[in-house]
Amino acid sequence: MKKIHIILFTALALFISGCADDRATNQTELTISAAASLREVMEETGQLYMKQNPGIKIVYNFGGSGSLAQQITQGAPVDLFISAAEDKFDYLYSKKLLHQEHSVRLLRNELVLITQKDSKDIMSAESLTNDNIERIAIGTPESVPAGMYGKQALLSLQLWDELEEKIIPAKDVRQVLSYVETGNVDAGFVYKTDALISDKIRIIPLNGKVLHDPIVYPVGVVAGTEHLSESIDFFDFLKGQEAMKVFKKYGFKAALE
Repeated sequence: MKKIHIILFTALALFISGCADDRATNQTELTISAAASLREVMEETGQLYMKQNPGIKIVYNFGGSGSLAQQITQGAPVDLFISAAEDKFDYLYSKKLLHQEHSVRLLRNELVLITQKDSKDIMSAESLTNDNIERIAIGTPESVPAGMYGKQALLSLQLWDELEEKIIPAKDVRQVLSYVETGNVDAGFVYKTDALISDKIRIIPLNGKVLHDPIVYPVGVVAGTEHLSESIDFFDFLKGQEAMKVFKKYGFKAALE
């Protein structure tokens, strides 16, 4: 009798395990291409959503918005796109590569200048012209929105021509942050939300004037998604109050505030 119980228990355990595997494999996987500056906040937001929707698995592709947009134009299997610049997003929208009814301006951010925490050499953007400042990191302006905004700010301050030879391009805003944290460069331009996650850097206030285009993060469902209803549901979740609380915790603001 004991042997029969063991056999039955083993069979039941295998059945339960098989059901769990089936549930796992039946999950719908959504791929979110998002600007690198959104890494921590999107990972937390995604965990919150998956906890409420166990049938959904969210995976991320973080990078420079220009590179991500190019991947979508080339047919990459992406379900939602969140850009750190409106021009990259608007191009895809104009080509009908984004769902026309499920695209919206979601967040705002702020550009800041950063240096190492213990550095006393930089007190303003004008300090970057000093001879002892040799390397300044910004994202590649053509593909990285933070780099585009950084270049616009330096042009507005009439510093670009003088500083251009010092510029070290980076693949995305997080690489800029890493370069500054490790001392590979003297300073860099990142978003305020990136600066707030690091305890190794110091923020230098920029001139209070309007120095660059507004930093707006649009989000949209990719037209070619194979999971339209699930993508729209996550899109709606990102616009909701629960997700916005997480965004604000990381220093973002709602686009319409």
